[in-house]
Amino acid sequence: MTAMQEGKRGDLEFGTIPGLVRLGAERYGDTVAIEDGSTRLSYRKLAAEVQATAKAMLAVGVEHGDRVAIWAPNMWEWIVSALAAQSIGGVIVTVNTRYKGHEAAYLLNKSRAKILLTVTDFLSANYVEVLQKSGEATTHLKTTVILRGPTPAKAISWQEFRQGGATVDDSALEARSQAVQGDDLADIIFTSGTTGHPKGVMCTHAQNLRAFRDWADVTGLKQGDRYLIALPFFHSFGYKAGWLASLMMGATILPEPVFDVDIVLKRVAADRVSVLPGPPALYQTILARKDLDQFDLSSLRLSVTGAAAIPVSLIEEMRQRLSFKTIITGYGLSESTGIATMCRYDDDPETIATTSGRAIPDVDVQIVDDDMTPLPPNSPGEIVIRGYNIMKGYFEDAAQTADTITKNGWLLTGDIGTLDERGYIKITDRKKDMFIVGGFNAYPAEIESVMLKQGQIAQVAVVGMPDDRMGEVGCAFVVLKPGVTISEADLLAWCKDNMANYKVPRRIFFETALPANATGKVLKYELRQRVR
Repeated sequence: MTAMQEGKRGDLEFGTIPGLVRLGAERYGDTVAIEDGSTRLSYRKLAAEVQATAKAMLAVGVEHGDRVAIWAPNMWEWIVSALAAQSIGGVIVTVNTRYKGHEAAYLLNKSRAKILLTVTDFLSANYVEVLQKSGEATTHLKTTVILRGPTPAKAISWQEFRQGGATVDDSALEARSQAVQGDDLADIIFTSGTTGHPKGVMCTHAQNLRAFRDWADVTGLKQGDRYLIALPFFHSFGYKAGWLASLMMGATILPEPVFDVDIVLKRVAADRVSVLPGPPALYQTILARKDLDQFDLSSLRLSVTGAAAIPVSLIEEMRQRLSFKTIITGYGLSESTGIATMCRYDDDPETIATTSGRAIPDVDVQIVDDDMTPLPPNSPGEIVIRGYNIMKGYFEDAAQTADTITKNGWLLTGDIGTLDERGYIKITDRKKDMFIVGGFNAYPAEIESVMLKQGQIAQVAVVGMPDDRMGEVGCAFVVLKPGVTISEADLLAWCKDNMANYKVPRRIFFETALPANATGKVLKYELRQRVR
């Protein structure tokens, strides 16, 4: 079966991300674009900050197409840095704030990032120090800028960096900005790989702007909205469906660096938040609060959620107890610019809870069998997507790109689902091993490759197991090397020290052997059955 949504929209008036910044300054002027602590940036002031930072990037030698990495929590400097890089044809590389040093080093080296913008004081983590302790050389990195926190040797402070831009003429900046085209790359977002190594998803200015203008239209995001973004900027949701969509619509961005229910509830009341997207676990945790009635949530208007199964009762409670008037669920991958299908504002609670909506405008979604033959309505098969939103490919990885996008343009998602007669999609299973932990994609092959480095493990298989709060969490089945003894607690502690926390298995079971077929391939479906 095929689903294709509403017809074409005309070309977006801003065309590129630097065009969006210029138009925002003209159209929204003194409207507040970003509120971050004591910092208030109007749309006009934001454009000025972007220009100053873009000049600083020119001063340190960022050329058209160069990669600019950002490893920092949600903050106004993150947005300004990204917009500045994109305004001169740079390509941003987002780095997960939960990454350990070797994980970040892999991204920096694979992308050959020329400049890194980071912090040295987030949750007691000094990312420069973390990177150095990894022992991984980052030979392509020429400049490290410290957005916040003490500035170590061989790095420069945000203030010093910005001052360097004073030597660059306005005409040089204008020439570089005007040279940016809609088909130029805007970002490379690394998605953890099923082969154990992250792959860099490449998307353009035009793809991002078109997809998330449609996202904004479907959700009803509008000028005057106050958008609390607790979802991380390194992720497509926090970045593209977060601050980028806000800038297109004239909303006010409220960055939140750490997701904490207490902080979120207080900020909703204090900052009169109207838009609060998040994974289902966010709302479930809020609704479980015994003191919920002590918080004023009357300003809430719009929620966008997904990435996990949702009970219908949750949608109803979100409307009744959390004041949401509009609740949207959707589905997408980094490889589809972060978006493919969405519910609509007037869908009933059951549709919102049990489906991931229908295709966005000008995008095709099909359910196919292993031979790419479309299947009848409500028949399970692989979800494939085709349209303007499909990535340009994986960065410098033609083989993986060819394995993921067919010759006639279909993106093979690896997800299993159904399409009903209305064109609404349901995700029923995953063809690949990936599982989703509180909205974050976790890939067993990557986790397994890290665990094998521990030295005492002969064999390991990781699967997702159900979790009431997070949707799924990891569970590892481990065969130790002969004569080795280690406790579950000690092995879990090692994992916590060597991988991002959402990847860390919640349980480890020690086995004498793993179930395997005649060719020696581990039968993960048997392991999934055990944990379920």
